[in-house]
Amino acid sequence: MNGFFVTGTDTDVGKTVVSAWLLAHLDACYWKPVQAGTEPETDSATVRRLAEVEADRIVPEAYLLSEPIAPHEAAQRSGIAIDMAKLVPPPCDRPLVVEGAGGLMVPLTDEAYVVDLATELHLPLILVTRSTIGTINHTLLSLEAIRRRGLPLAGVVINGPETPHNRAAIERYGQVEVIAEIPWLETVSRSTLLAIQPELDLAKLARAEP
Repeated sequence: MNGFFVTGTDTDVGKTVVSAWLLAHLDACYWKPVQAGTEPETDSATVRRLAEVEADRIVPEAYLLSEPIAPHEAAQRSGIAIDMAKLVPPPCDRPLVVEGAGGLMVPLTDEAYVVDLATELHLPLILVTRSTIGTINHTLLSLEAIRRRGLPLAGVVINGPETPHNRAAIERYGQVEVIAEIPWLETVSRSTLLAIQPELDLAKLARAEP
């Protein structure tokens, strides 16, 4: 299996937009294993709409939880327990883009975090981060968590207004390559996402060995 595990330094940093960007460029499939929050639409629905792909390219969630809160709490309030054994990648004859929930240390169960799911899937990680103030600390902490576990890291995607000094600090102190910078877009669509060219070869990165 090749593809990416898309994670972020926090919630609402743009993981879903980056996932749609990857789908548009890689002709990939998309899977959100655990979705917490269904209004106004799920991340799967957003990715399909933005990337403008067929329904069969969007793999159903393993867990669909109604409340937009941390997955372990959303599951508890729904009266269920997330079973990590059920978070198994679906068959896919294309690259697979997997989007995590929140950041790496978001709990999924009493004992497992998003980073544990990433470890099991053996996909290269793309870390999505903001361009604005605070991003250096959040990004370096996330990179430390990734490297401490020896996970394969494809690189960083920066979301938001162009901030060259923050990008330079992330690259220097994080010793990481930036795959792309995605600015604020007035309209997010397949065409505007395709117009943002990756700075590295996505197809090659998607096949990176753990």
